[in-house]
Amino acid sequence: MTNYKNDRRFNGSYFLEEVELKLKKRLDEIRKSLSDGQKEIDNMQEYYWENYTEMDEYGYEDYDNQQALLHQVNANQEKLQLKHRFEKMLDSPFFGRVDFVFDGEEEAEPFYIGIGNFAEKAGMQPLVYDWRAPVSGLFYDFDKGEAWYEAPGGRMDGEIVSKWQYKIKNGKMVYAFESDVKIDDEILKAELGSNGEVQLKNIIRTIQKEQNAIIRNTKDRIMVIQGAAGSGKTSVALHRIAYLLYHDRQNLKSSNILILSPNGVFSDYISHILPELGEENIKEMSFDLFAYKQLRDTVSDCEDRYDEIERRIRFPQKASLAEEKQSMEFINLMERYLVELEDRLMNFKDVEYKGFVKKESEIIELFYFKFQDFPLLSRMDAVADYFIDEVETLRDRDLADDEKDLIREKFMKLYVTGDLYVIYSQFLKENGYKGLPRVSYEKRKLKYEDVYPVLYLKYRLQSQQGRSNIKHLVVDEMQDYSRLQYEILQRIFSCRMTILGDRAQTMDDKQQDVLKFLPKIFGRDIHKIIMNKSYRNTIEIASYANQLAGIEDMELFERHGAPVEEKIFADMSHAAEEIAETLKLGEEEYETAAVVLRTEKEAEHMWLLLKEILGEKEFDIKERLSYLDRNSTSFKKGLTVTTFYLAKGLEFDQVFAVFPQKDQSPLVRQARYIAATRALHELHMYEVEK
Repeated sequence: MTNYKNDRRFNGSYFLEEVELKLKKRLDEIRKSLSDGQKEIDNMQEYYWENYTEMDEYGYEDYDNQQALLHQVNANQEKLQLKHRFEKMLDSPFFGRVDFVFDGEEEAEPFYIGIGNFAEKAGMQPLVYDWRAPVSGLFYDFDKGEAWYEAPGGRMDGEIVSKWQYKIKNGKMVYAFESDVKIDDEILKAELGSNGEVQLKNIIRTIQKEQNAIIRNTKDRIMVIQGAAGSGKTSVALHRIAYLLYHDRQNLKSSNILILSPNGVFSDYISHILPELGEENIKEMSFDLFAYKQLRDTVSDCEDRYDEIERRIRFPQKASLAEEKQSMEFINLMERYLVELEDRLMNFKDVEYKGFVKKESEIIELFYFKFQDFPLLSRMDAVADYFIDEVETLRDRDLADDEKDLIREKFMKLYVTGDLYVIYSQFLKENGYKGLPRVSYEKRKLKYEDVYPVLYLKYRLQSQQGRSNIKHLVVDEMQDYSRLQYEILQRIFSCRMTILGDRAQTMDDKQQDVLKFLPKIFGRDIHKIIMNKSYRNTIEIASYANQLAGIEDMELFERHGAPVEEKIFADMSHAAEEIAETLKLGEEEYETAAVVLRTEKEAEHMWLLLKEILGEKEFDIKERLSYLDRNSTSFKKGLTVTTFYLAKGLEFDQVFAVFPQKDQSPLVRQARYIAATRALHELHMYEVEK
């Protein structure tokens, strides 16, 4: 068996010294290579400008020069990425080790696990393995004893004889100890118990077995994760993306992935995760922003979900049509109307152009039979192109673009209207709803309740460019998407998806379980996963929050903290004074804190109060007090004042939830739960009488 005492590979401290020396050497080599590469690029560019007038007339030399330049630029870019990764690794080259004896062997082999692969030379066996490498699964999935992993060449069986966990900071060993279990609870407690970061933490040091199964899943086309607040579902989804990018580099690039996130602040909060894991950042936007961009040719502006929430809070007695207009019943109404439009939208007649005539009967034949599979408002374009081809064949020449446009215009006039705004308004009126205001384009603004019905009609009536470049879609906060929105997503994206959320955190009057209808939309091959263990909050906070929401089946990670404080204040000013006194932000205290309120108006009022009170206490207002509204794009450390709906997905060391005592509506009860689950270590639930 291996002589551990004499083999430096099995001593974490010695190995750290060795790896750091080799890392520094590789970095020196890369820096020199980058410098040489840049000189080569400069020389190529200089040669080109000095000689381009004398290059061969056919452009072969010019092409060769451009290709050589491009090759060198790409090579430098790859080296630059490698340099960034190795610089990150210098701080903490590895965090775990598995000593594994392969079947048929006698000696154990140590596998050190880190944020990326590192070998002394390119092509050599790694000294440190990427956490996504097949062998790294041993660290996450097995205790000591029999174990196996799937290598490119097949299954590798053997025995784990030892597992180690390390914490390295600034290149120095903080601790190292042998662990019998998959991820030691004390490590996890230490990670979870540390102060909140300005951004979401990566979890590669503490990935649990059930989380690892999700991250490494490459088989399922649609994965739906129903996760409790604080279960790490967003982190797991992002780490899964990092794994898929690593696993399938030939076919999947960061540009092929889109995240539909709640808002710009949340996008910023998670933006560092993939770069931290060695991948490029990916595109993120809210579905509301996506809808607005798609409808700019129809209306000048659209409300978003937050407008709807604010309106429901201000006018709780006034029935909201948003839920009704995004239901299956409403979809069926639109579908029936679309069938009727086949005839009602058309005014057929002969079309003539410079002696060439397309008879009404021929147009009808083409419209209803030859091009019946085309969307209704795009069908006449196909008929027009058919006529243009006929004219060009008979005249034996191509028509000019302006002639083609003139012909298309004649055919498009056969529609009674092609304006989606008008079509939708007519549909509303015929089905007992109030129609849209008859105003010019500049004054058209869709209420939130009408945004997605109009978008649905657009995708049903007009041909759309496919989004084949998107190969993986991540949908966060799935419980906040309606049946109609999922129907639209299914039409837009035909790719693999990771859909995640928590039905208890819905921003509606009642909880919505989307798992009941998703299989009907995306098919029955959906893989559903329940993540029922909460890691974020202390037991005291999680128990309090669960009581608010009536949750009884959540498993809590054993981490204790201060009891939840409940207080009632006469008004917002008294609550603000208490917050200023109770706030624990400082070098020896917390990094992040938040005051979470019901509405934008209340949040802004609280921000102004705290600005004044904390200003008198010599608190650095400019740098450490921020107000998050729907237009905010960055998340900062210090004290944040915001609404419950913008706080979703974020976490803070200390949270103050301030709500009107009199408002016990179902939506605001949900809001209290969302606010409570944002707290990592300390929660203060405040009620104000007025």
